[in-house]
Amino acid sequence: MNETVKNIGLFVVVACLIAATGFIQSWNTALFILNMGLISAIMSLGVNLQWGFAGLFNVGVVGFVALGGLAAVLISMPPTTDAWAAGGAQVLLGLLLGAATVTAAILVQTKMAPGRTKVLSLIGVLIIGFFLYRYVFDGGVEAVEAVNPAGTGYLGGLNFGGENYKSWGFMTVLSWPMGGVLAASAAWLIGKTALGLRSDYLAIATLGISEIIIAIVKNEDWLARGVKNVSGLPRPVPYEIDLQESSSFLEFVGSFGADPVTASSIFVKLGYAGLFTIVLLVILTLAQLALASPWGRMMRAIRDNEIAAGAMGKNVTARHLQIFILGSAVCGIAGAMMTTLDSQLTPGSYQPLRFTFLIWVMVIVGGSGNNFGSVLGGFLIFFLWVQVEPMGAILMKGITAGMAAENVLRLHLLESVAHMRLLTMGLILILVLRFAPRGLIPEK
Repeated sequence: MNETVKNIGLFVVVACLIAATGFIQSWNTALFILNMGLISAIMSLGVNLQWGFAGLFNVGVVGFVALGGLAAVLISMPPTTDAWAAGGAQVLLGLLLGAATVTAAILVQTKMAPGRTKVLSLIGVLIIGFFLYRYVFDGGVEAVEAVNPAGTGYLGGLNFGGENYKSWGFMTVLSWPMGGVLAASAAWLIGKTALGLRSDYLAIATLGISEIIIAIVKNEDWLARGVKNVSGLPRPVPYEIDLQESSSFLEFVGSFGADPVTASSIFVKLGYAGLFTIVLLVILTLAQLALASPWGRMMRAIRDNEIAAGAMGKNVTARHLQIFILGSAVCGIAGAMMTTLDSQLTPGSYQPLRFTFLIWVMVIVGGSGNNFGSVLGGFLIFFLWVQVEPMGAILMKGITAGMAAENVLRLHLLESVAHMRLLTMGLILILVLRFAPRGLIPEK
């Protein structure tokens, strides 16, 4: 079979699975899978840039996704004026003092001659700077978090729409590239310290740093309310209630005999799907152009043999840093998009199993090093992630149909349905590695 025909056929199969979900279950469920599949495909492209192009083993994907979600709040939500008045300036001053302390320590380390004076100066700068930073910063944080902690208790964002901030949906779209910028900035800091490590140590470093990022997002209430969540983010698409009150929309759905409530929900999800598709196509096009360029060939040469590439005059560490930043930025964009789709930031939902392990499964199953394979893996694996549990419930009910209601084995099997996702993901990964080790759409 022709390779192109086979690849197109795989995408058609996934499209049919999503369409079948709409006909058998509901179109709301099908469009949810489609939207999250688009976001997952973008995350997979980010990881594929790092692993497929350069061989960088990043297991801190969840941290960059969380930073993207944080950017969505910082850009699209309105500022909390009372919190800024209470301690906003003090928080900023504390952060500046912390940055100044780090800068001063670096200057002492690099500029002073080795000796006892240098050691004592470095210790003095760090101790004095730390206590000064904590004194100023902690006071500001306490003042900010004391302002209506049940409703706000954080500084808010940069949406200056006032009471009509929800009508500023363009701020949400603006937060997507800013999510990439924030994730890229963190990737630069991480890369400058960790990219000199071997692949296994790099994996440990990125895992640990991502957990630090998640801990900050969860516990720094002044930043984005922590685990109390931020809800009500502006939308770049209409609200369902506005559509249900629109006479033209009611007339349109009435011509099909559709329920306005269901139709409005489907319309909103289709709007998100259109926006997400545009972003995916832009990133996929840029990734394909990069792959076919001399830069892409250089990255793959570095991936295949770092020593040989270095001997040819290529700066391996600099190129690794470059691709690490780009891949992390793509994951940050996807994280901001996901927070927009949910209309809320929920730090407690950022689990490595969902946003690191699952994304890696998508890349491996789809085809490492192939951008279209990553996109296919994103759609296919997320479809299975959603549908395996209900299909498992049906299977277990069929297996235990003839057993007594109190049968211990029956109860155990029915309780195990929740674990079908993990079992299925592991089984799929084993089968793909056995029968298609290069993925469904392998690298050319």
